[in-house]
Amino acid sequence: MDEAALAGGIAARLADAGPDLPYYRRLMLAIEAEILVGRLREGQTLPGERGLAVALGLSRVTVRKALDGLAESGLVTRRQGARTEVNPRVEKALSTLTSFSEDMHARGLRPGFRWISREFTRPSAVEAAALGLPPGAEVWRLARVRTGDGRPIAREISTIPSRFLASADLVDGSLYRSLAARGASPARAVQRLRAALPTVADRRELDCGADTPILEVERRCFLASGETVEYCCSRYRADVYDFIVELSRQGPAGG
Repeated sequence: MDEAALAGGIAARLADAGPDLPYYRRLMLAIEAEILVGRLREGQTLPGERGLAVALGLSRVTVRKALDGLAESGLVTRRQGARTEVNPRVEKALSTLTSFSEDMHARGLRPGFRWISREFTRPSAVEAAALGLPPGAEVWRLARVRTGDGRPIAREISTIPSRFLASADLVDGSLYRSLAARGASPARAVQRLRAALPTVADRRELDCGADTPILEVERRCFLASGETVEYCCSRYRADVYDFIVELSRQGPAGG
């Protein structure tokens, strides 16, 4: 892709990337979005600071701050005397509880979904145990493909006790937003991640090949009261989505 086309794509996203945010942050989100959808690929270089500043109508200070922020997040590499090189990975921090829609909005992408199925049913043994439900309880089991700018990223199955969600029709995008509107907003979660190979369903729903790496995420979400509000199993395309965690050392060094 030539520099003019690249700058044009970034400029289009810049206009939609959170008008209340500082310009350097909006530029970061716009470039992240281009990486996620694959228009900026690993090893590709961005135009220089001056070129981006002129093309986007921004100051070089703003462009420099945005590129430095992307470098700190690990999405790009900056070398002295050379242009900025892209490492096209999307990262999700594990230290905060956010919805898929919030993750996409934070990167300047349009979150979306496609229903696979919606069932009002009795929970499986695994679901009942995860949700702490008594015999005879009823749940909504919601299976969706989650997308960013129309690109399939994850296949997700969420199970919610019926007392927290009266109907699947109430979910018009973000499940967490729908739960929050009914006073059942998740306050914390426990998550388990494992590597997996794509199943037939993954290959069909996520438009991926047999050798595409999958990140399987199992999550239980809790209300502030301690009640379990959601049990969710998600399968992410690991070639476009990373999970990251920040670690800190506690106690005296050594030992």
